[in-house]
Amino acid sequence: MTLQQSAEPAVAARPAWRRDKSRLFQEMGMLAPAVALLTIFLIVPFLLSFWTAMTNQPLVPRPTPVRFVGFGNFLRILKDDLFWTSLWNVSRFTFWILPVQCGLAFATALLLHQKMPFQNLFRGLFFLPAITSMVVVCVIWGTLFQYPTGPFNQVIGFLSGGTIEPIDWLGDPNWAMFSIVLLSAWQAYGFQMIVYLAGLQSIPDELYDAARIDGANALQRFWHVTMPGLRPTHVFVLVITTIQAFKLYTQVAILTQGGPKSSTETVVHYMVRSGFEEQKLGYASAVSVILFLIVLVIALLQRQLLRRFDV
Repeated sequence: MTLQQSAEPAVAARPAWRRDKSRLFQEMGMLAPAVALLTIFLIVPFLLSFWTAMTNQPLVPRPTPVRFVGFGNFLRILKDDLFWTSLWNVSRFTFWILPVQCGLAFATALLLHQKMPFQNLFRGLFFLPAITSMVVVCVIWGTLFQYPTGPFNQVIGFLSGGTIEPIDWLGDPNWAMFSIVLLSAWQAYGFQMIVYLAGLQSIPDELYDAARIDGANALQRFWHVTMPGLRPTHVFVLVITTIQAFKLYTQVAILTQGGPKSSTETVVHYMVRSGFEEQKLGYASAVSVILFLIVLVIALLQRQLLRRFDV
């Protein structure tokens, strides 16, 4: 008797181009929500701001028609000494805030990463300023900065035995921006602290165990294990902190209004005053476009430099 084996017809594999096309549609569907949000909340507003910047559009509509002025607003901004003063002030603020705020966040993260009692409680307490409204923080620190009988001056006078005169923290051009730096670093360092904690927790414990077996001390483990493991975290923290620093506004608007003698005038404060107080919406839009381009270039350069130096 002859046994005949009946083989089922093999299912033909789909052509490669069909698989690639199906995968492409799947990837496009997954990216579509993010692309739509970026388009609605970033690309479209930027294009509208750029178009408004090319006109003499006022904040409140007027009987006179809106005229197309081309790059006239941009040229006026570049010729305004107050704009360059505000750009210098915000650059100075960024230069100061980066080591103070990031250094404080990094040191706090290293401390809270150690095993200690009530670890989660301390993490919550140190993160508390970051979720506190900046307006509330400004009111509190404004009281601390009061001249001449504020708490800070009282402490300095007590520690110095009265030899140091009270400091006009917010009224002296030499101290006003430094005071804003202290306030801002204290309020916002909690966010960077959480990012550093996440970076520290992502470093495998096996690397530290291997370093101990090789005889590395605590400093060597920090330099050769912790710091290389935090390279992406450092890049993220520095770029984000730089972007946030160039957006400085609330502290200045509440405490100094750009004074004294324009020592705390910032680009965003200059832009808001031009758009809302002086009713020049087209001019303010041109300032926003310039600020966007400046921050974009600085962020890209910063990222490239950090990659080049293997940080």
